[in-house]
Amino acid sequence: MKRTVTTAVVALGQLALVGLAVAPQLSARLTGDTYELRVAPLDPIDPFRGAYVALDYPDLHHGRTSAGEDQGIGSLDDGESGDLYVTLRRDADVWVADGWTRERPADGPYLACDDRTWQVRCGIESFFLPQDEAARTEDLLRDGAVAEVRIDGRGHAAVVDVQAP
Repeated sequence: MKRTVTTAVVALGQLALVGLAVAPQLSARLTGDTYELRVAPLDPIDPFRGAYVALDYPDLHHGRTSAGEDQGIGSLDDGESGDLYVTLRRDADVWVADGWTRERPADGPYLACDDRTWQVRCGIESFFLPQDEAARTEDLLRDGAVAEVRIDGRGHAAVVDVQAP
């Protein structure tokens, strides 16, 4: 009897950990509003991970260097790391970055990101798709595309589709 209870507790604990790991993505997909962001390929399909594409969001980049070059999405240069929020505003048919802050915005659409590593991560950097759609999506990204992203009220985001603008 004791072994059964222990096994059940361990199994429930592991199930809870899995739930916590995927909660932000599920929340965004189930309760989030849809936003369209311009997207470009950052990395081609990875043969080891299958139909996976690393995406870049040019309109989310933070500023430019003194030479006029893009700093990319991974640079805030405030001497801190941790939680980071990218506020969004509409620009014609797509949404673009309006500002970067360490404080959670009180309202409006925003992305909850993290810059604890070498790269700012907002949960929308990867797009997985069925193998038969990989070539079509790769061509679409080269020609210019928009990502359909769902963002919930806490800034958690998930890519749900990539399509022509």
